Amino acid sequence: MPQPQPAETTQTRYEVRFDWGIDGLKSIAPGAGVIVFVDTISFTTTVELAAGFGLEVEPYPTMDREAAAAYAAAVGAKLAGRRGEAGLTLSPTSMTPENAAASGAGRLVVLSLNGSRVAAAAAGFGVPVVAANLRNFSAVARWVLAYQQQLGTRANVAVVASGERRADDSLRPAVEDQLAAGAVVEALQKLGIDFCSPEAAVAAAAFAGLRGAVKHLLTASVSGQELAAVGQLDDVKIAAQLDVSDVVPVMRDGVFRAVPRAEQQTE
Repeated sequence: MPQPQPAETTQTRYEVRFDWGIDGLKSIAPGAGVIVFVDTISFTTTVELAAGFGLEVEPYPTMDREAAAAYAAAVGAKLAGRRGEAGLTLSPTSMTPENAAASGAGRLVVLSLNGSRVAAAAAGFGVPVVAANLRNFSAVARWVLAYQQQLGTRANVAVVASGERRADDSLRPAVEDQLAAGAVVEALQKLGIDFCSPEAAVAAAAFAGLRGAVKHLLTASVSGQELAAVGQLDDVKIAAQLDVSDVVPVMRDGVFRAVPRAEQQTE
């Protein structure tokens, strides 16, 4: 007689969890009150910069640019260009005050090979999704604490790293996302949100131990070298900036918007 198979082991008993990609999201998001999403090079860095200029950002769930352009036109938004094109694109270096003003856009539709797909999937869980990176991790942690205080409960936090895709579409865990996710977890720990899964604790320890080498690690990583090879190393340097932003983009109803500074204040 076939033996019953055990249910999939998850991290859902922990207040702070960490996993990778859409499959990891599906594993740790159930029961979470907040999803913190990381795609450091470049989706969440671009979202944070765009939100800082007052733009709304909507992740598009596929890489079908024709469909995305039609959708953007239908909702009165602008479709972000490909990296290296003129104007607002997926590239963090494109997010300048001049480009934001010249675009005339209030909302930007962004598609990326992995980040926008994971972010769009996260929206389906019906809880706030926060775009985190190495630039804003402390502000993100403060917002999570303020949100818990607003709810009056220690809402569980699912930290999801996007990672990158290999040629066969399998997940490649990425150094930059490991470090940024760990930075968020460590910042949460310092605020007392510290009942962490082993996976989350290891990510936090990795960031704590390697914080001084973050810039080198990002530029020397596979992702960093891929961008350096096409003349986009400045995107990596922007993404490697540590704790320089208090912009917290939170996705509700499928759209990221910067939350008011007052929502980051704790009691």
